[in-house]
Amino acid sequence: MGFEAKLNELGVTLPDAPAPAANYVPYVVVGDMVYVSGQISADESGLITGTLGADMDVEAGAAAAKRCAIALLAQVKAACGGDLDRLVKVVKLGAFVNSTDEFTQQPMVVNGASDFLVAALGDAGRHARSAVSAPSLPLGVAVEIDGVFQIK
Repeated sequence: MGFEAKLNELGVTLPDAPAPAANYVPYVVVGDMVYVSGQISADESGLITGTLGADMDVEAGAAAAKRCAIALLAQVKAACGGDLDRLVKVVKLGAFVNSTDEFTQQPMVVNGASDFLVAALGDAGRHARSAVSAPSLPLGVAVEIDGVFQIK
C-alpha cells in the first residue's frame, strides 16, 4: 500500500504545503535528502496556540504536534513533485514545544508527531529526534517541528 493510500485509510488528507512566512524556503533538496523548515501547529481553523503546562495539556499538545507532522509530509510531497511514494525514510525531527519552565513532558507532546509518522509510514516513519522546551514560539503556536527526510 502506498503512503497516500495509508494516509487516506487513517482519514488524513495532506493539505497544500504551507507557504513560508518570511525570507526562507520551505524545504531544500540536497541529493537524496530533503531538509524541511520548521512547520508550526495549525489546522483548518488556523493556528494552534498555547503553552504546555499553563493553558494546554499534553493531549492537546500531542494533537498540535501531529498537525506539524502532517505539514512536514505535505512539504515532502511538494519536494517530490507530488509523489509522496518517493519518500524513503524520515531521518530526524527537531521539535520545539512552547512550555513553562516547570513543564517536563516535551517528549510526550512530540509523540503526537512520532506516533503519527509511524502509523502512516510504517518503518519508514521511524526516526531520530529531539524534543525541547521553548519559552515562546512564532505567533504563539504550541509546537514547531522541522525534519530531515530521505527520498528516491
